[in-house]
Amino acid sequence: MSSTEGLTWRRRMTARDREEEHRASTPLELLFDLCFVVAVAQAAAELHHKLTAGHVGSGLLAYAMVFFAIWWAWMNFSWFASAYDTDDVLYRLLTLVQIVGVLILAAGVPRAFEHDDFTVIVIGYVVMRAAMIVQWLRAAREFPDGRSAALRYAIGIAICQLAWIGRLPLSAPWSGISFAILVLAELAVPVWAEYHGRRTSWNPEHINERYGLFTLIVLGECVSAATVAIQSASTDHGLSAALLVLAGGGLLLVFGLWWSYFKHDATEGLRGSLTQSILWGYGHYLIFASLAGLGAGLEVAVERIGHGAELSTVGAAFTVAIPVALFLVVAGPLHAMMAPGTGLSQWYVVGAAALALASAGLASAVTLAGSVAIMGGLVVLLVAASVRRIASSQDT
Repeated sequence: MSSTEGLTWRRRMTARDREEEHRASTPLELLFDLCFVVAVAQAAAELHHKLTAGHVGSGLLAYAMVFFAIWWAWMNFSWFASAYDTDDVLYRLLTLVQIVGVLILAAGVPRAFEHDDFTVIVIGYVVMRAAMIVQWLRAAREFPDGRSAALRYAIGIAICQLAWIGRLPLSAPWSGISFAILVLAELAVPVWAEYHGRRTSWNPEHINERYGLFTLIVLGECVSAATVAIQSASTDHGLSAALLVLAGGGLLLVFGLWWSYFKHDATEGLRGSLTQSILWGYGHYLIFASLAGLGAGLEVAVERIGHGAELSTVGAAFTVAIPVALFLVVAGPLHAMMAPGTGLSQWYVVGAAALALASAGLASAVTLAGSVAIMGGLVVLLVAASVRRIASSQDT
């Protein structure tokens, strides 16, 4: 709804026009994103601490679990808002409740990493999801045409939340097994709702913008984390040539990955099949997680250069290379699916990812800073080749 219509206590919740032009993110959605990035920053910071201490396996597992909760709650709200945003007082209050939930979740991140205690995270997650249940029930009540899908969403989310609470007392290995099962259950809810009811009328242009904005926010967190780490290292040990090379390589990575993501527009692809849209939306878990993880990896690399990390030089290089490679091999096929014919062959993308990993394996020979610089150069070359291909196709 346009802000010129004025804020009211209650406005009937009906499906928004799927083809509404110039649909932009609202100030409330932007506030929602900014509060979510607090949780992203917490997860990345704790991952950095775990990697620096050499606890790679437990750190990556905790990160994957925490990031799922953050990403899934953000994604569910974003697609719902695209279809049913009424911008009335009730809708705003329920959205603010979700923001409270993510702040509770963020407060529980350190304990999840340090003590494998997800109680606070589950409380925050359930608060967010309970607000979404109310939103879906409201949509079911006020928009009869979409009632079938809305009720399926509400029922599915409610069952999952009860199960999340029920798994809290479980210990290993059942805690891990139940987590995996519940992740699959959460992912299945939209599929069950959308394929057995009236398709939710989210706006393709709006969804594309929402994902792009969250990508920018995560990239910004990555830059911020790396900058703080370099400032701290230069204060303690002086601004060495290695730090300068590492900073340059990190910037090339951030610039290159930004360009790689935004050189494609997924709007038209989101107008296509529902399966395609779901795959694109779900695939962003790995895109967002890898970008936030890159920030943690760059921090580890900085500390390794300052001899403050338990990881070896090669291990520290892999904390940068793995997020870069993961981003490339996930974002490449997703972009090709949504905007076919606008990018390079996937073999180029896979090759660049493999070379990034290879450069990490050679970090002892080329130095850690040199390895990161090589990764940055590879991503820049990949972007340059893609831009040249697009320019050539336009000329013909």
